[in-house]
Amino acid sequence: MSSVYSEPSPAAPTSRHTLAVIVDNEPGVLARIAGLFSGRGYNIESLTVSETEHEKHLSRITIVTTGTEAEIEQIKAQLARLVPVHRVRDLSDEGPAIERELVLLKVVGQGDQRVEALRLAQAFGARTLDATLSSFIFEFTGALEDVERFIGIMADCGLVEVSRTGVAAMSRGAEAM
Repeated sequence: MSSVYSEPSPAAPTSRHTLAVIVDNEPGVLARIAGLFSGRGYNIESLTVSETEHEKHLSRITIVTTGTEAEIEQIKAQLARLVPVHRVRDLSDEGPAIERELVLLKVVGQGDQRVEALRLAQAFGARTLDATLSSFIFEFTGALEDVERFIGIMADCGLVEVSRTGVAAMSRGAEAM
């Protein structure tokens, strides 16, 4: 009995995508969208939701996910088929989108560590929201790479707690959702 050996096919490349979804602002919509992702084994890296058109009771959901081009196309098609979904746009397909995230960081330290934390926060343009004799809470808003860098630097200055909002994104240019 002979066996035929074949090289495993290379995995399709994955990429990060930011999806903007306009939905009815009603109970259960977010659970249905999260269920769509979890039921198919897709990961949500970031998720933000807020009502954006009060009169029409519409909310905007911004989802950051990673997948192959085929997986992303499937996610977009499945999202578009959900009843409360009005529009789905892949901001990543439209060129570089404007993406920002807000982070709150609590840093605990004494002496030189405390002075260094304050100096670095000022260098990044972070706001000091709270200061005690042993801690600071800083607010920083920026691009994802800048947020990650700020968190990494503060880790060496006594970082004890982080709270992040998730990505808020918008495509460039005059066209609206």
